[in-house]
Amino acid sequence: MILLDTDILIDIALDRHPHAGPAAELLDRIEHGAESACMAWHTVSNFYYLVAPSRGGGSTRDFLVELTRFVAVAATSTEALRYAANLPMADFEDALQVAAARACGARHIVTRNVRDYARSPIPAVEPREALSGLF
Repeated sequence: MILLDTDILIDIALDRHPHAGPAAELLDRIEHGAESACMAWHTVSNFYYLVAPSRGGGSTRDFLVELTRFVAVAATSTEALRYAANLPMADFEDALQVAAARACGARHIVTRNVRDYARSPIPAVEPREALSGLF
């Protein structure tokens, strides 16, 4: 199981080059069963508000619903919030991603911001590394 950070999904939805290619390949492998994946609950709302202005609200919702055919949404809880708040990470949103990864049993967090996860108890990898080393 891997957790997909919000930036990976936005790269795909907005076709952000050069990042969209590896992110899309990773998502395609997940869709075809090479690995299971989850995303944080708050990723859904962050994604919507960042992507909807470009793609439109309906299209953005459709993308998210389609995504949940093969990417689970990690459960959230008060305990997960407390866990995130106690992580030694500067960015609280990244700490929430770690808590979500923990909740879904992810072995890795796939992100373009690996440096931001230097103090994470769950290792972070970039999409290219995930493609070459995790599958």
